[in-house]
Amino acid sequence: MAKIKKGDLVQVIAGSKPERGGDRGKQGKVLEVLAEQNRVIVEGVNYVTKHNRVGQTQRGTKTGGIETFEAPIHISNVAVVDPSTKKPTRVGHRIQEQTKDGVKRTVRVRYAKKSGKDL
Repeated sequence: MAKIKKGDLVQVIAGSKPERGGDRGKQGKVLEVLAEQNRVIVEGVNYVTKHNRVGQTQRGTKTGGIETFEAPIHISNVAVVDPSTKKPTRVGHRIQEQTKDGVKRTVRVRYAKKSGKDL
């Protein structure tokens, strides 16, 4: 079961500090998980600029220019943020009984372990 999913709030825990132009310590929402490459795209983190050649579409509108977007970051460099303490934490799984339409099912549920100095 995946530890980081789309929509999770994560914090960058590796890389250079913001004073040196890095993203360490920044928090953002996961926009996409690239499971095959073990990478995630986080909102507001790892911005890159791409220069596109000017061209024309079928309708005659101009395309191209400079665009900025979020590039993928390795999944080991981010940690899920605990909703109660707003600090990075590890994720565990619990087995829970769930009833749906009168049928009992056993499901694994993610939960945030103790974070920060609380250990």
